[in-house]
Amino acid sequence: MPPGYDCDTRFITAHHQPAVLIDLALSRGIDNHQLLRGSGLFYEDVISGQARISPLQFLTLIGNAQRLLEADDSSFLFGQRLLPGHYGEVSHALTHACTLQQALEQLQQFRALLSPLLTPRLFLDERRAYLYWTDNCGIGNQQRFLTEASLTAVVAMSRRLSGERLPWRFHLAYPQPRHVEQYWVHLSEQLTFASQMTMMSLPLEYLHTPWPGASATAGQVAQQASCAQLESLGWPGSFIDQLYDHLYANIREPLNLERVAQSFEMSPASLKRKLHKHGTGFQEQLDQVRKHVALYLYQMKGYSNDEVASYLRFNDTTNFRRSFKRWTGLAPSSLRQLFQT
Repeated sequence: MPPGYDCDTRFITAHHQPAVLIDLALSRGIDNHQLLRGSGLFYEDVISGQARISPLQFLTLIGNAQRLLEADDSSFLFGQRLLPGHYGEVSHALTHACTLQQALEQLQQFRALLSPLLTPRLFLDERRAYLYWTDNCGIGNQQRFLTEASLTAVVAMSRRLSGERLPWRFHLAYPQPRHVEQYWVHLSEQLTFASQMTMMSLPLEYLHTPWPGASATAGQVAQQASCAQLESLGWPGSFIDQLYDHLYANIREPLNLERVAQSFEMSPASLKRKLHKHGTGFQEQLDQVRKHVALYLYQMKGYSNDEVASYLRFNDTTNFRRSFKRWTGLAPSSLRQLFQT
């Protein structure tokens, strides 16, 4: 597979998600020159319909919008407008999704087109569906803004296309903010802050309920066109996405910088530089995947400390406990119920 996009790859269509944020800011009286300052983008470029920007440019735009808008609801209002969006065929595919499961699978498949800064990841157990996001290009200070927008986007889309408010529950990996009422209004009152991961979940049966207004034929045609568009880009997601997927798939193997670099056909120094460019490092990425796998095994599979340690190939449980505390800030014995129902 060709290397995925980097933080400086210009592939994001400026009149798609960036324009949603620009229009929100303009509607509140923000000057477009101030809004676009430092982004390398001009308003004339956006309305030309030809401009492509990088994740770094988009993040600059988001930072400017946050600073200029100075409003607690900005991320939520941005999120409400994001999905299905007006992004051509990929938005048509989402609009005509027959069920929530199909919509979430498309959100994952077409993440480069629909969610270029945060990668949505869906998994299921016997009772619930869970959706969480991973940083795919080094979003840094914009993590909270993009998290709030992404959660809101899925809630708004599912409500719009299903015709009802679905019973989502939320876990947020940060303390309760002062603007918690925005979460109540735009998401739900079913919130758990200071959790180990940011995710949203709901009972499994809602995944399969048929959605009114969907056209399977129109949706299929739009999906084929979206696949062709993705193929023209040359990759389905970012390099950091590919690294996460590789580490997750091989988490039970001996993993170090040298071995993983070899798998990506690059030198260890090149991999290190590439990660540094995205504000991260190999150990940080490996620890994130190990943490996600460990939480899954504890909460979904009911594994004991010894079983999780063994699965992750730790030589002894003491060493595993020490590592787990580094990943989460908690000893395994005091892990709160992340996936409570």
